[in-house]
Amino acid sequence: MNIFGKSKELIGEIDVYLNTVHDSGLVFYEAIKEYMRGESDLFEKRVIQIKKIENEADRLRRDIKHKLYAHLLIPDSRGDVLALLETLDDVVDVSFKILQSISIETPEIPESLKDDFNKMAEYSVKAVESLVSACNAYFTDISSVNDHINRVFFYEHEVDEVEERIKRSVFKKDEIIKFSKKVHIRYFAEKMALLSDAAEYVCDRLSVFVIKREA
Repeated sequence: MNIFGKSKELIGEIDVYLNTVHDSGLVFYEAIKEYMRGESDLFEKRVIQIKKIENEADRLRRDIKHKLYAHLLIPDSRGDVLALLETLDDVVDVSFKILQSISIETPEIPESLKDDFNKMAEYSVKAVESLVSACNAYFTDISSVNDHINRVFFYEHEVDEVEERIKRSVFKKDEIIKFSKKVHIRYFAEKMALLSDAAEYVCDRLSVFVIKREA
């Protein structure tokens, strides 16, 4: 059952907001691939692009919050919807902060590890895409939410697997001589994993909201 009734304008804004979250994941993925290819100019444009997406997401979230309270919409689920939007905003913020950190610190990633970093980004964006699908389902088809949530958990686990592989490889490879560089690469592997962690956290909360609506 659609929880919005006749609130078409609000439905439209939430759809746009969820598309913005989705876009942040896509930009993140493209940025990581460009960085691994050494395309620094293109990467820096992605950092600017995702910052604009972050600003737009903040604006949309504030507008939705205002409409929910000003027009007394969906009173039974208003608190859960606002909490969901707030945690979704963290996903966009994490995407930007990871790229910003890479832009500032410019980590040197060995050729032998670039595919794994790209794989982390790929699984991360799939987690974000599945998260957005779960949120859409929460508003329109609650019976299918858990299927999408399970995909998020799957991709988050895949990210963790690649993260561990990178870290083990870093400290075993002789091609990276300086310990400080090993630590720096390990740090960015952990940093990259934060995006799928953020998606998983939203899903943990979303699972609770689903139980409340079905009770």
